[in-house]
This record gives sequence, C-alpha cells and structure tokens, in this order.
Amino acid sequence: MTDTQVERLDRKVLAVAMIVALGAVTPIIDMTIISVALHTLADVFGSSLSTIQWVTTVYLLASAMVVPLTGWATDWFGARRLWLGALALFTVGSLLCGLAWSPGSLIVFRVIQGIGAGMLGPVGTAMVARVAGPKRMGRAMSLVGVPLVLGPVLGPVIGGIVLDLVSWRWIFLINLPVGLIAIALSARVFDRDRPSDRDRVDARGFFLLCPGVTLSVYGLVNVSSLEALTSPEFLLPAVAGVVLLTLFVRHARRIDKPLLDIRLFANRTFAAASGVLFLANAILSGAMMVLPLYYQLARGETPLNAGLLLVPQGLGVAMMMPIAGRMVDRGRPGTVVLFGIPLIIAGFISFTQAGDDGSYLRLGLSLWVIGVGTGCTMMPAMTATYRVLDPRRIPHATATFSVIGDFGASSAVALFVVVLDAQIARHPGEAHVAFGNVFWLPLVLAVASAVPAVLLAWQSRSRSSRRSERSGREVDRARGTADL
Repeated sequence: MTDTQVERLDRKVLAVAMIVALGAVTPIIDMTIISVALHTLADVFGSSLSTIQWVTTVYLLASAMVVPLTGWATDWFGARRLWLGALALFTVGSLLCGLAWSPGSLIVFRVIQGIGAGMLGPVGTAMVARVAGPKRMGRAMSLVGVPLVLGPVLGPVIGGIVLDLVSWRWIFLINLPVGLIAIALSARVFDRDRPSDRDRVDARGFFLLCPGVTLSVYGLVNVSSLEALTSPEFLLPAVAGVVLLTLFVRHARRIDKPLLDIRLFANRTFAAASGVLFLANAILSGAMMVLPLYYQLARGETPLNAGLLLVPQGLGVAMMMPIAGRMVDRGRPGTVVLFGIPLIIAGFISFTQAGDDGSYLRLGLSLWVIGVGTGCTMMPAMTATYRVLDPRRIPHATATFSVIGDFGASSAVALFVVVLDAQIARHPGEAHVAFGNVFWLPLVLAVASAVPAVLLAWQSRSRSSRRSERSGREVDRARGTADL
C-alpha cells in the first residue's frame, strides 16, 4: 500500500473512537464550565471567591496527580477495566458534586471527579491508537480530537446557559446521563484485554513523580500577578516540584521499568512532537484564558456573549481536524503540523491590532483561522509518534504527552496572567491596549513552535523515504523471484 492510499475505518474503529470521545469530552467541558459558575457558587454557599476557587484548583491537582500513573495502570489492570473504572469514578463524583451541601463537601467531591477525569484522556487515546493501527490512526484520532479541542470552547457557553435556565447543581448533574451512556456502550463494545505487565510497582518513582507534578502545577496556578512570582505560595511548591521531578528523572534512568518511561525522548519523533504539544497547549490554554476577558473587559460583553464569540474557533477545529487526520494517514504528518502554525500566527496578528472597536466579523474570521491551525497541530503531532512506536509503549506515550500538555497549559496561564496584570497596571482605563500587547504572547509561542514542527516534519519525511525504499526493494525482489 502506498502513502497515497488509506484503509477505510471499519465499524469497530469508529465505535471505539466515538465512545472514547463521548467519555473523554465530558471532563474537559466540566473543567471549563465551572469557570463561569464561581461567582454563583460563592453567593449560594456564602463563601469567599478565594475559598470557592479551590473547586477548580483541586480538580486540576487531582487530575495532574493521576496522569503519570496511567501508563503503569494500563499495563497492570488492562485498558478496558481502567477506562470503565475512571469513567465510573468521574460519574459518581459528578453526582456527589451535584448533591454538595457546603464548599468543603464540593471541594472533596471535585477531587473524586478529578481523579477519574485525569485517567480518561490518556487511557482513551491509547485504546483508539491500538485499535486503529498505524495506517488508520490519523482519522481515528481526529474523531477523538474534535470534541476534546471543542470542549474548552463550549464549556463556558454551556455553563452560561445552564446558570441562566436551571440550578447550579445541573452543571455537575448534566454529566450523569452522558457518563452512564458512555459506561454502557464501553462495556458492550470494548474488547476485553488482559494486563500486559504486572511487574513490581515503581514505588520510589510514584513518590517522586506524582507529588512533583502536583506541586509544580499547584505553584503555577497560584500565580495571579507579577508579585506572586516572588511569593512563598508560588516559590515553595514550584521549587519542591522541580526538585522532585529532577530526582525522578535520575531515578528513571537507572531502572528498567520506571513509572513513566522517559526513554521515549530518545525517539526523535516523540521528542519533536513533545515540543509541539507543549507549545500548542500553552497557546490554546493561554488564549482561552485571555480571549473571553478581552471581550468582557475591552468590549463590554457578558460572559455568555464572550463564550459565543469564541465559537468560530471551535468551528475551525471541527472542520479541519478530520481533513488533517486523512492527510496524516496519507503520510508525512509533520508536514500537516507545519501547515497549521502559520495559520495560528496569522490569526493572532489580527488580535494584536483589534483595539476596542475592531470588527467582530474580522475577529471571528481570525478565530476560525486559529481553529483551523489548531486542528492541524495537536492531534497530528501525537499521531506522528503513535505511528512509529511499539503498541505496548503507547500507554506510556499518552501519559507523558498528558503531563507535557498539563505543564504547557499551566505555565502559559501563569505567564499570561502575569503579563496581563502588568499591562493593565501600565495602561489604566485602556484595557484594549493592554490586551493588544498580551496577544503578542501566543503569537511568539506559535513562532517558537515552528522549531519542533520542522524537526517533526523532517523525521516524518525521513521515515517515509525509508519505507518507500524498503517497499521498492521488496518489489524488486518479488519481480526477481517471479522471473526465476
């Protein structure tokens, strides 16, 4: 089969991909839907915003803590069993959150939600990659990727609609029917798999890696201004997290089967894709924090209208990702990534010049272009790696990519908050000027992402050339045998 031919997706692959998308998108929407409900929750419980903010923080920390475990847990329990357990945990956590009677109970129940949510993305991605195989992986992953990238865009919109129409409890209870349907379909469709490896648990790695990731993310989410970078709330957890992660890297290099396989970075395709994903997550998360604030503070829009104005970005992703998936399956996924980066750059250039009276039509078109570029970067970069890895290493690759994505997102949000705070202080009463300066950040990050994208494209092209040479030699040998 040549690079220009693609195998059709059969019913099994389509079913697995769509069920994984259904199960994995709910936690992502849930993570962003809460952002528009914090003021409502503070009023309902008679609590301060600083206390209610922990509803978001503990969810992020619980998710970050379990992500590094998913590669090992998949080997130990099997992907199907782990997926069903994580989905059940998230669904039960959603029910408990909807029944919460105090800020403390809601915070505890959000931890349960976060633990389940943290495992769903990596495990689901690994299952889709395995069932699709290298030649159909691009299109299968695009089916999963569309709702996952749309989640952050749709979350605030859904949250605003729910709060306008019904009780705040439905922000969580809305997950119940989706979770139950996903559990029933998963139990029926997913093949039973056996645990592949039950070697002794890397206990030392667990106590170094999981707290290291959690403390690092916690330090970053504490950054709310430029002054916060010198506060103990940032410095203590951030420094402790970096020390623990450094010790884990040293530990992981000395043993055969670490909790997270850092030897994956020896694969050049994986290393290049990691760079793309770190920066792509940074751009997406930072922009999704700044863009709604721009529409609210610089343009005077309501939170719901601000969310609706972001929809063109989601439409761009939804349109482009299936096309990008098919292009990936035809070969050279790195080239697809390279195509997307200039589009992201072009879209953000428009926002640097938006001011307080820029045309909504032009800004909407720019968001659509950013969405198209995003659809060409994140999933194709991951798929480029999964195509060249041993299937047994894919669960560890998905876990590592998730950790990298979390760090990219957390770092970007902290950076954008600091810069936005400084710009607003420098330009009082001129929010549009402050935001115009902040929008140079995602543009610079997009330019920087071109470096790993070029390396990824070069690796993809080299592998494609080697495959073509091998195929040519095999054809020549077959013809020679036939002549004899």
